[in-house]
Amino acid sequence: MFRKLRREVINLLGDYGEERFLRESEHAELSSTIAFKLAKEMRKKPEEIAEEIVSSLEFDTKYIGKVETVRGYINFYTNAEYLEETINKILDEDENYGSFSIGLDKILIEHTSANPDGPLHIGHIRNSIIGDTLARLFKKAGVNVKTHYYVNDMGRQIAIASLGFRNFGIDKSKKPDHAIVEAYIKMNREIEKNPEIEADVDKLMVEYEMGKDEVVKLFKEVVNLALEGINQTLRKLNVYHDEFVWESEFVRNGYVDRVIEMLDKKSMLKEEDGALVIDMQKLGYDKNVVVKRKNGTTLYITRDLAYHIWKNENYDNFINVLGADHKLIGKQLQDIIKVLGFKPPEIVFFEFVSLPEGSMSTRRGKFVSADELIEKVYLEAKNIVKDRKDLENEEKEKIAEAVAVGALRYDFVKVAPEKPMTFDWSKALDFKRHTSAYIQYSHARACSILRKAVSDGKPEIEFSADLCSSMERELVILLSKFSWIVEKSIKMLRPNVFAEYLMDVASKFNDFYTEHPVLKAERELMMHRLAIVDSCRIVLRNGLELLGIKPLEKM
Repeated sequence: MFRKLRREVINLLGDYGEERFLRESEHAELSSTIAFKLAKEMRKKPEEIAEEIVSSLEFDTKYIGKVETVRGYINFYTNAEYLEETINKILDEDENYGSFSIGLDKILIEHTSANPDGPLHIGHIRNSIIGDTLARLFKKAGVNVKTHYYVNDMGRQIAIASLGFRNFGIDKSKKPDHAIVEAYIKMNREIEKNPEIEADVDKLMVEYEMGKDEVVKLFKEVVNLALEGINQTLRKLNVYHDEFVWESEFVRNGYVDRVIEMLDKKSMLKEEDGALVIDMQKLGYDKNVVVKRKNGTTLYITRDLAYHIWKNENYDNFINVLGADHKLIGKQLQDIIKVLGFKPPEIVFFEFVSLPEGSMSTRRGKFVSADELIEKVYLEAKNIVKDRKDLENEEKEKIAEAVAVGALRYDFVKVAPEKPMTFDWSKALDFKRHTSAYIQYSHARACSILRKAVSDGKPEIEFSADLCSSMERELVILLSKFSWIVEKSIKMLRPNVFAEYLMDVASKFNDFYTEHPVLKAERELMMHRLAIVDSCRIVLRNGLELLGIKPLEKM
């Protein structure tokens, strides 16, 4: 609905309806700042220009009820029809409310893509949750979205893990990714004691790239075991990938050779100490990028370039979610792809995650795995609901699981990707704070009100704009913004924008419920307020699902 209102305002303003000068306001539904831009050009006061623009408008609108000028701002207010149509639309569309078409075709989102040499840590799951939430938002906007996990099966770490697996085996009683990292850590310690083992690592890398059968079999076994464990973790977080794409595919299918040929034709290659490098000075960088080692093996960047040529041939748009430590290589990738005449990926960089006790992760195995964190948060959530007398044990388990996953997903996505974050489980599980549990509880409260209305035989719901208080009006307008916030989130590639919006809905719903009796109101007012409660329930439910969080009907 709010997207329709914006279009109506833009159309009404005509030549003055540039979208970049239109913004949401505390004082009106929408406000135009075009007069301030024109004031400099016309050498007149913004107030005068705003008055002139408004006096020239020819009103033939459906949703605009009033237009005012205030100190140079042109403010637009909705009418009763807008409010009533918003509530009716929410109630009619129900689970489909908020769906629309943004007009984009196929999009590929690559996220997580952690090395398959051990379990995910908490930094990886920020990547996963950002990527998965973006995919959900794009789907809500009618886009055909595919998600990829790009599997680095050719790196040095995998060669070391494979050597450790071959020499030491693994503890099969453990989760497979945890068992693999133990072999990796053991092998690293052996290499530290005996550096000559490095030659065996290099040999394995060469033989894997050449496609030697027994080495391919070894690497695939190790990588598949690690991915099995990683997938178990992702499923706990309600994260799913459409496809796992292996780096080695692009060596085997000829795309790597194609990339090297393309670079050569663009005169971007030269030889340095027997290795083949991209002359990055032509692109303004100090250091060159190696694409093929002296021993003939390729590097991660080589295969990544090949992967992105493939992306260009199969998708209209593609987005990568990467840690901030990949900024240089991400920028290099984009610049090289452009030189080759292809579309570069959009990249969402995210900063790192720490716990209140400090940061984590070293090659010696001192890291906090995602599994440990998920288990800790789940046990704490379980502890919170354990004494509830009104719930069966099975219900308590389901609530604890939903609250724990919600706490993780919401806290990891509510902070803008470019900002570092600290995850504190005790705050994330607080039902009274700005947390996922607070939003889930708000949804459960709306469900409880509606259940009570049904059991008490209360009347049908019927919204009336004439009965709206200023607080109710503000809440309905906020509900109308659902699809607009989805659109804004995906245009900015900032899922935190939607997370903030949903928290705002939960907060304003609770303010409304506190100030406005629902079930004790007289009949007409009760019908009106029940319509608002049901609309809030739908928006909260649909919003939680977009964030990958289970909307609970009872807490």
